[in-house]
Amino acid sequence: MPAPPLIQVHPLDPAVARTELLRGLRAARCAIPPKYFYDALGARLFAAITELAEYYPTRTEAAIFTAQAPAIAAALGSAGCTLIDLGAGNCEKAARLFAALRPAQYVALDISVDYLAQSLDCLQRQYPELPMLGVGIDFTRALDLPAQVPAARRLFFYPGSSIGNFDPDAACAFLAALRRAGEALLIGVDLVKDSAVLNAAYDDTLGVTAAFNLNVLNHVNAVVGADFDVRDWRHVAFYDASAQRIEMHLEARRALTVRLPDGPLAFAAGSRIHTENSYKYTPAQFADLLARAGYTVAGRWTDPGSGFAVFAAR
Repeated sequence: MPAPPLIQVHPLDPAVARTELLRGLRAARCAIPPKYFYDALGARLFAAITELAEYYPTRTEAAIFTAQAPAIAAALGSAGCTLIDLGAGNCEKAARLFAALRPAQYVALDISVDYLAQSLDCLQRQYPELPMLGVGIDFTRALDLPAQVPAARRLFFYPGSSIGNFDPDAACAFLAALRRAGEALLIGVDLVKDSAVLNAAYDDTLGVTAAFNLNVLNHVNAVVGADFDVRDWRHVAFYDASAQRIEMHLEARRALTVRLPDGPLAFAAGSRIHTENSYKYTPAQFADLLARAGYTVAGRWTDPGSGFAVFAAR
């Protein structure tokens, strides 16, 4: 069986990536955009994170999908839709919903093209009757879907609470862009909960999340030509209750200087590079966010502990 076609909408431009990374590293608040987590190794490390005991979002969301799949499909009227998987990764989350949603086509979007190609090839062998398409795209920059994606009956699928990586205003703008581009949305949202649970989820005892965070420095080295040494840095993650968000940082273990193409960059011991935020919502807050983006909530489901929610919107 031939592999599903793969279209590169946003070819990775090394010059653009270098400019973006250097700008972030030299900003007043030193930062690396979280999309640079996902080189080939980063994508695999994140897949490992989803298997960790501390990382509840994946299994909690999966349990909601399993229990509520018929209700979700009924709320969305999904049969015959084009299911568009945002940040598809290994495609497993969407695949579990194929039987209930009954899409006419599956379109997987991801910034990591090589990993996406491997995932789709495997998935197509499991579902040979379902047309599939892979799209290499940075959809956080622009949702430029190719002509091969039908304009009608688009159902965007955004699981895993990835919407939390946007600050609330940016999340609203992104959701509004999805509304303009498609008919419906199925989205997972992590909810506000005890800080101990949240902190453990982003700083696991095996150190897999730490490896995931530290690996971004290897990716920066490859893209920019820097000489970050991961041994000089430690993973830091914590929940800021006032902002309702997890913050992830890399903290310098000692005073050091990193070589960059535009000159050296000095870090004091204890200084940090910000790598990710993950905002948490109450159900009412997220319903309001959807409304501001132009959606009507068609259904909402939570786990028994009310720690995670799945929203269907139209």
